[in-house]
Amino acid sequence: MFAHDFVRNAYLAGTFVALACGTAGWLVVLRAQVFAGDALSHVAFVGAIAAALIGVAEPLGLLVATLVVAAGMAGLGQRGAADDTSIGITFAWILGIGILLITLLARSTAGGSGIAATNALFGSIYSLGAQDTILAVVACGVVAVLVLVSFRPLLLASLDSQMALARGVRVRLLGVGFLLALGVITAESTQAVGALLLLGLLAAPAGAAHQLTARPYVGLALSAGLAVGAMWAGLALSYQIPSLPPSSAIIGLAAAAYGLAALARRFRWRAAPRSG
Repeated sequence: MFAHDFVRNAYLAGTFVALACGTAGWLVVLRAQVFAGDALSHVAFVGAIAAALIGVAEPLGLLVATLVVAAGMAGLGQRGAADDTSIGITFAWILGIGILLITLLARSTAGGSGIAATNALFGSIYSLGAQDTILAVVACGVVAVLVLVSFRPLLLASLDSQMALARGVRVRLLGVGFLLALGVITAESTQAVGALLLLGLLAAPAGAAHQLTARPYVGLALSAGLAVGAMWAGLALSYQIPSLPPSSAIIGLAAAAYGLAALARRFRWRAAPRSG
């Protein structure tokens, strides 16, 4: 399997994409910003359509669109954290733009534009070239490191923003930075699992980790490990079953991990001795 360049590229890029999704996803779930990740996945798809229409590289369109909109959501929300109102406004706006761009794309005679849009929607990790792989590794690797470095202040700001402010934490700056990091992850992950399924890789491993442990660092490591495991196993499964899209296999395994974690927590709660 690893004799093929496209498989090696998929595993290399996928590992760092999953690592970034797992680390950032744990905080996304804690900060109740899963809806923001969903909004940015739609933004990524619209950015891919825009890039196809104007003839620029798809990764550039994805990155610019997600960063701009992430910064906008952070600006609309309180203390740099996107709230339901700002996310809802973003959803409505981006869907309107998306309908316009899809209409323009339908009138285009360039078949490659449609293929690019489809790849952004469903993912095409096996089609990543060497340059795209390097970009994914660098971008997601940097984001994962930044999340780890800023984890303590992010954790405090997520749990108690007032206490974080009292201790001198720049809560608004952290919130804006975290949403921008989430935008970068969205742009790179869209090429791997697609805009439709991105939320699963971002939320399912993290949700499973939250189900299994309340210890922050253990949960962070567990979330990253589950995301990478789902990526590796999903790629291997899709390679063995050519009719199975890799994105579906990856997200299916991530969702299964969440389901098993939820069942384990329920059985553990039932088995725990009750006082009184």
